[in-house]
Amino acid sequence: MSDRHHEKFDSALTVNPGIEQPPMVNDEALQRFLNRSRKIFSVNDYVEGILQGNRTVLSKAITMVESSLPEHEQTAQNIIERCLPHAGKSLRIGITGVPGAGKSTFIETLGGYLTKKHRKLAVLAIDPSSERSKGSILGDKTRMEQLSSNPDAFIRPSPSSGSLGGVARKTRETVFLCEAAGFDTILIETVGVGQSETAVHSMTDFFLLIQIAGAGDELQGIKRGIMEMADLIAVNKADGNNLQKAELAKAQYRNALYLFPKPQSGWTPQVVTCSSINNTGIDLIWDAILAYEQLTRQNGFFETRRRQQSKYWMKETIRNALISRFYSSPVIEKELPLCENKVLEDRMSSFAAAKALLDKYFST
Repeated sequence: MSDRHHEKFDSALTVNPGIEQPPMVNDEALQRFLNRSRKIFSVNDYVEGILQGNRTVLSKAITMVESSLPEHEQTAQNIIERCLPHAGKSLRIGITGVPGAGKSTFIETLGGYLTKKHRKLAVLAIDPSSERSKGSILGDKTRMEQLSSNPDAFIRPSPSSGSLGGVARKTRETVFLCEAAGFDTILIETVGVGQSETAVHSMTDFFLLIQIAGAGDELQGIKRGIMEMADLIAVNKADGNNLQKAELAKAQYRNALYLFPKPQSGWTPQVVTCSSINNTGIDLIWDAILAYEQLTRQNGFFETRRRQQSKYWMKETIRNALISRFYSSPVIEKELPLCENKVLEDRMSSFAAAKALLDKYFST
């Protein structure tokens, strides 16, 4: 092949330099974002942001409250103390039910209904944490797609970290921050039927139990204690072929409620059917909640219950603090394994070991 042909072939492979492309990210904007994210907030910054309804600041404050780091605890308590005078003006509703009852779909439907009525809604969804890895799915924002993008709704999934079925003092403190931020309706969704219901019942004004029909013997699937706590039972998924079963379940639950003593609130617990997908029965549920609020405010039970809850959580906080200090004591850290071995080898009873450890703790 001639040199002329080589020249022509080489020139065909030549890539001409193009126009220099601008960077994908604006460096100045990126730097401003990084500076904002690195900003260390003072207590005043947190409080002012919360009272102005700034959701970014509210989220950061809740993260501070949920933090287990000792250096964050004092800051969190200062924020709560400053926000407390602005809290307490919401209606707090606890929502629970067996797994698969459709709680998340129900909350999204109810949330859409409430925001159309100009209510400001905060949803505190307690996600189950892994006992092994302590990881959490935090999937409620995925399940509640429409509500999570609603400007009048705030969804905060929080990992339960294995504490009392998912609800503890920090959830109650989060309620105060949401109230101070201007949310007038707080929904607390629990992981499922278990110990967490007792904790949620002790921090809410109204307790709603979501059930489904057609999953076996309805009355066998729920504990009596949770039935007694419920102010209203909603039989969900009452649509299509399941409608007749839902009505039958409604009658069964209503008959069961008649066997329980009347609550101190003076309210007669109700049972309704609903369909989150078809958006039916949601108005009946909200009307019942408002009727409960009106009745209990008039007879004084509403405020009495909140004062009792405050006392309960004071004692619960003391109990948790004592347990934490006990196990973090250097003396107990040293003696605990020894006592455990004695118990495992049947050289000491569990009660004697506990008493010995407590005596050592209180004598130091």
